[in-house]
Amino acid sequence: MSSRFEPEVYAIDFGTSNSLLAAASAEASCPPVPLDDAASDPTVLRSLLFFGQDRFSCGAAAVSEFVAGGMQGRLIRSIKKFLPDRGFSGTYIGTRLVTIEDLIGRFLRTMRERANRHFGADVTRVVLGRPAKFSLDADSDKLAEARLGRAAEIAGFREVHFCPEPVAAAHDFQLELDRPRIVLVADFGAGTSDFTIVRMRPEGFDASDVLSLGGIAVAGDALDGSLMRSKVSRHFGAEVTYRVPLGSNLLRMPRPIIEKLCSPADMTVLQHRDVLAFLRDVKGWSLGPDDRQRMDNLLCLVEDSLAYQVFDAIERTKCELSGSPATELRFDYPSLELREPITRGDFDAGSEREIDAVLRALDATVADAGLVFADVDVVCCTGGTAKVPRIAHAIEQRFGVEKVRQLRSFHSVVQGLAERARQLAAEGLPR
Repeated sequence: MSSRFEPEVYAIDFGTSNSLLAAASAEASCPPVPLDDAASDPTVLRSLLFFGQDRFSCGAAAVSEFVAGGMQGRLIRSIKKFLPDRGFSGTYIGTRLVTIEDLIGRFLRTMRERANRHFGADVTRVVLGRPAKFSLDADSDKLAEARLGRAAEIAGFREVHFCPEPVAAAHDFQLELDRPRIVLVADFGAGTSDFTIVRMRPEGFDASDVLSLGGIAVAGDALDGSLMRSKVSRHFGAEVTYRVPLGSNLLRMPRPIIEKLCSPADMTVLQHRDVLAFLRDVKGWSLGPDDRQRMDNLLCLVEDSLAYQVFDAIERTKCELSGSPATELRFDYPSLELREPITRGDFDAGSEREIDAVLRALDATVADAGLVFADVDVVCCTGGTAKVPRIAHAIEQRFGVEKVRQLRSFHSVVQGLAERARQLAAEGLPR
């Protein structure tokens, strides 16, 4: 493909967990290109950034270098979810404050440079996927898109276009149509759940055919956090009781600390000197050997920067529960060994709040289109979270199992973005 195909526009699906890049010319689009030779699927670059001593890496290399370096340095994941957060402008790498635009720009530049090498080209135009809604707040949504656009410019793109990710997935599905249909595209990612309802025809669809867009910043990562909160956090001191010296009140671990445990990105706050000092005090003030052991677990988790590895185990457990009624979360590390049996019922109970929020956003999207469930002809689901049984069953109950289609979990969005990129190239927009 690379010897015959001359790309004019790149299509990038920058995801909370995984990112892909395809390309297009005015005549054709190409499938996602290999970006990470160390990955099981080289076209999928994990959205991980590692900053070591005078070294930057991303994808599979980020994890291996972080581990090889004795967990020293900064491993950053789920950076996309902070785009609409006005309170998060960046983070310190060593002593230098690096903005969120620079962090994401560094990652996107790596994608662009690897694709340029693959094609032997220098492409400066891009179609970027974005959630239907970064945030329910309109100003925060605009801020997120502006930040992502600036990151693309830092990466070397001089012309940046956006396309909602579920609309892109609809472009990919459009190739399968044999007659006009009302199509709901449900894109369940790691950071957001996005919904689009489109009136589609075999020959294509226009912007005016998009009947409604909806979504919520609750998806796979939030479900992982619910498992941590309901089943795992007790191993890290969430239920510890302690009494301060000369005090009479029996105290429990403060709620804000427990909530920080439920997000690997937020867990870095626990590494602050004053927070660590408090956690060490709680260990000394705790009332029994079991609680002291759990505080040792928490200190090991924080001091050795194990958030990524623990949440990787939680995510694997969640995926196992999609195909099995019960499993066991296992995590092994020197001085820290976890064994926690978890049933699908445990997961459903712990994630009820998050899943209900996702389903309310879905229902609102249908209502905003002026439709009822029976009016929808086809439901296209993409993303790993679509396989969570309670979500899958809720969709089938609303629309009917015969209407549900599973799109390619990783490739459907980027392939649709590539089709949009081909359209832009064919329109002869200025280079």
